[in-house]
Amino acid sequence: LGRLLPIGENDLGLAIAATALVAVAFEPVRVRVQHWANRRVYGRRATPYEALAAMTARLGDSADPGAALDEAARLLAEGTGAAQAVIWLVQEGSLVPRATGGGSETELGSVPLLGAGLPDLPGADLVEAVRHDGELVGALSLTKRAGEGVSTADRRLVEELAGQAALLLANTRLRAKLSDRLEELRASRRRMLAAQDRARRALERDLHDGAQQELVALKVKLGLARTIANREGATELAATLAETATVADQAVDTLRDVARGIYPPLLESEGLPAALSAQARRADLSVTVLDRVSQRYPREVEATAYFCAVEALNNAVRHARAGHAHIELDDTAGSLVVTVTDDGDGFDPECTSRGAGLEHMTDRSDAAGGTLTIASRPGHGTTITIALPVTIALPVTSDPALAGASR
Repeated sequence: LGRLLPIGENDLGLAIAATALVAVAFEPVRVRVQHWANRRVYGRRATPYEALAAMTARLGDSADPGAALDEAARLLAEGTGAAQAVIWLVQEGSLVPRATGGGSETELGSVPLLGAGLPDLPGADLVEAVRHDGELVGALSLTKRAGEGVSTADRRLVEELAGQAALLLANTRLRAKLSDRLEELRASRRRMLAAQDRARRALERDLHDGAQQELVALKVKLGLARTIANREGATELAATLAETATVADQAVDTLRDVARGIYPPLLESEGLPAALSAQARRADLSVTVLDRVSQRYPREVEATAYFCAVEALNNAVRHARAGHAHIELDDTAGSLVVTVTDDGDGFDPECTSRGAGLEHMTDRSDAAGGTLTIASRPGHGTTITIALPVTIALPVTSDPALAGASR
């Protein structure tokens, strides 16, 4: 280099600069040679260090633990050249395969834990425990290809990854527990709502078959007494009996409305559209119903949809001073979707606390595994959408007895 460039013996700074220039110029060549050497040693897979760096970066992204574990298993298989790499998670006293990498199609099942140590994992050539704060939260296992053994680099990589994955596996395990508890809570709420609906139906039947029938019988007797009074010329008594019969008629109507509010017989016999249409005719505002469904749904689904829709109508009258509401029933992608739109005052859902009505609708829809969304703004009305997953659809039948039996 000294012969090519006019650098004197005392030009130390220029010599350093020239050396740096040469190093920078040849760095890409060095990288390519290193890359070629790695590929000669490790084949087309990543080096253990590349795999560890990629896994460390991926495991740091805990927004989606499931995807992070899947990617980690894939990189572990690539970094070790294993036929199969498995990330196991401790759940309910067993090791459960949570993520797999490599091309092996071997089926894996849960393996019971025996004591504090790790059990023998089927087909695994290398197993490393994953612990978080001293507690076993999972394991990593490798199954090498036929004729290949476990290298020191493989062991080092698995050990390093076990340390990196401990927190993620602990978080994944915690999420699984929370998900189980949430499902248990939803199941409990479903049982409570089902029990409430059974009590509603029983009370409605008791009112219909008991007090309501007694009032009807009383009204008939009052009519007979008035006829006798008129025949005997007791006009004042006849007038009083007529007034009493009118009061009895009003009591029958009131009791009938109460029974419908507790649990409408139409919902049981004819289904959701008929029950909502009947409720629309009795509402304190103009209501239209658009029915796009052609089937019956499980009793719990129809009851949830009905009571949420009725509550939305009540809110439109009590709080929004609406003059008109529109109800739509749709069957979309295996879900019953009920949309209630009103022309009331509207509100800001982000700044307004939810009242008892909205909380009740949210609780019922969530217990049924559904969702409730609110779209509203001041001066532009409100739209409430309830989407309820449907596991069983029942055919429509015109025979109420058959409809009740199928449900």
